[in-house]
Amino acid sequence: MPLTTSSAHRLVADIGGTNTRLALFDPSTNELRALSHYVNRDYGQPEDIIVAWLAALHEPRPTVCCLAVAAPPFGDRVTMFNIDWSFSCRDISERFEFSALRCINDFEANAHALPHLSDHDLTTLHCGKPGADGKLATIGAGTGLGGATLTLTEGAPIAGASEPGHMGLAAATDVELELFRYLLRQYGEIYAELLLSGPGLQRLYQSLADIQGQSLPPLAPEVISARALTGECELCTLTLNTFCALLGSISGDYVLANGAYGGLYLAGGVLPDMIPFLRSSTFVQRFQNKGKMRDHLANVPLYSITSAVTGLLGAAHAPL
Repeated sequence: MPLTTSSAHRLVADIGGTNTRLALFDPSTNELRALSHYVNRDYGQPEDIIVAWLAALHEPRPTVCCLAVAAPPFGDRVTMFNIDWSFSCRDISERFEFSALRCINDFEANAHALPHLSDHDLTTLHCGKPGADGKLATIGAGTGLGGATLTLTEGAPIAGASEPGHMGLAAATDVELELFRYLLRQYGEIYAELLLSGPGLQRLYQSLADIQGQSLPPLAPEVISARALTGECELCTLTLNTFCALLGSISGDYVLANGAYGGLYLAGGVLPDMIPFLRSSTFVQRFQNKGKMRDHLANVPLYSITSAVTGLLGAAHAPL
């Protein structure tokens, strides 16, 4: 039997550099249903994933859609940095006969999700003392390092995407100075997601090993985090300490640059595995250590998002 359509439900997608999640959002129940996870390398383009998802859908087909995509600012043509995908939003809308479709940056979607997160979706890293109606920000490490802000203007959410992954990093310890000198010879510049991402965590581990004269096989990010959490690997502990310190530094810079003093929310696939370590690290100290702005930044609440569907939740609530 052919699928029928319903304008009440919305197809929402969170398209990252490595994985894609699709779901059906029902605004009458505020519920995500038919949630499916796909590995990007198994598909040629996002359209192929939508085809597979629709084929498995056992309820009315949605006629509206919001795609959250890990890509820099775009118009109709979306070109992703961390996977060789490029597509037209207009072409997708026409192919699947959506009456309304919007493509937004994946961290723009994370920003739209912030007012809809529950206490169960968050771990507090620093309580702070936010002012009323302050701008919010989210930053996070996954395949890359993304970020966005959210401002409520007369009750209407306005999200702004940005690319903190391509901001410059600054060294603040002897270990970091030696690390940066080592990396500069290879890369010519030290930008945030070179180290503050899943691949960046691996690069950080290998670089510190090389500096120490150790010849070691590469480790997956989750293995580095796990061994640091148990304390079984001194190099993994140093790697994760350095990662958390640099993440705190760039997060403080990010808030100062965009004025999001209402709260910073850490997102991304890399961070949930390291929350206990993050809380005991110098992350908060490095976030706040910004000269004369230190006391101001001490008022900013810091959270880590633990929900696995933040991007989908934001795509569900973003205005079309």
